[in-house]
Amino acid sequence: MTDILLVEDNQELAQLIQTFLKKEGFSCYHALTSEDALDWFENHQAQVILLDIMLPGMDGFAFCQTIRTHHHIPIIMMSARSTKSDQLMGFELGADDYLEKPVDPDILCAKVRAILTRTQKTQKRILISGDIKMNTDARQVYLKDEILNLSVKEYELLLIFVQNPGKTLHKDYLFNEIWGMESMSENQTLTVHVKMLRTHIEEDSRHPQRIQTVWGVGYRYEEI
Repeated sequence: MTDILLVEDNQELAQLIQTFLKKEGFSCYHALTSEDALDWFENHQAQVILLDIMLPGMDGFAFCQTIRTHHHIPIIMMSARSTKSDQLMGFELGADDYLEKPVDPDILCAKVRAILTRTQKTQKRILISGDIKMNTDARQVYLKDEILNLSVKEYELLLIFVQNPGKTLHKDYLFNEIWGMESMSENQTLTVHVKMLRTHIEEDSRHPQRIQTVWGVGYRYEEI
């Protein structure tokens, strides 16, 4: 995962910001336009977005609004437009912070670092896996912001999968973690619950993309 998605049409300024961020240990991807940033965001993940407002095509306000319809990623706006109305507009559309240009690089890095620290603490309670969000405090699961009605065992099974993306998990391991070694249930119970869970989170449960069967071994969960 990339630390920062920088959306800035001023190439020279973007290079300066990137250089400073990388010097401070942050990974950064730069997009010149909102459209390029959205294309990148479809197939990649970032932890923070640094967003200029005055962009060609879709401006920063519209980009922020678009991102906020589906994602909770922190957004820091950066702009020479420093009027109260501009700042209020940014916050109303979902920005987490608003910095006036020229941006002090030390202040920018401090704000990014603070947001990442808060995000990492939150991620202990909120797990994000593609379109799936799990609130481990409330034991609630959302798919594309729609709450899923999972049973206790379905929730526990999904939690193990989300915490172990890309790993092949043996059936015996999954069964013992969820039902326990002393359970009177049979391993077939696991197969049934995987099938039920797929009906909740797969586009087509007969051709699963997330929970994949590894024949003779168990299951592997893939983030999509």
